[in-house]
Amino acid sequence: MIPTYDGVPAWLHGITVSLQSVTQTGTDTFGMPEETETWTDIPDVLVGQPTDAEQTEALDFFGKRAVYSLGIPKGDTHEWRAGLHVRFFGEEFRIFGHTVQGIDDMVPGPWNKKVMVESIVEREN
Repeated sequence: MIPTYDGVPAWLHGITVSLQSVTQTGTDTFGMPEETETWTDIPDVLVGQPTDAEQTEALDFFGKRAVYSLGIPKGDTHEWRAGLHVRFFGEEFRIFGHTVQGIDDMVPGPWNKKVMVESIVEREN
């Protein structure tokens, strides 16, 4: 018998990713915002391959190539908005599109939000 957590096999778990956050700290002499960038480690983020439908949608609606789909843990209060960067697997990615969120009680397992990321640096084939 495989042990489970909230209906999900215990061997299914996420990894720690670093999430960028940008905070406005003031304005310069021209009235442009001055910002400070920080990175926060977020544990137990599920990293997966986007479905064919998600990849097609990303290209059709956003003109982006979805490289990974990230499952965000329930209870996480960080801002996962388009344009912010995440780091994992030794690479850096950019979030695009909208954060999709389910109702905690209706979503089995420990994840309830999903974002898509694109590669920042195109790889040479």
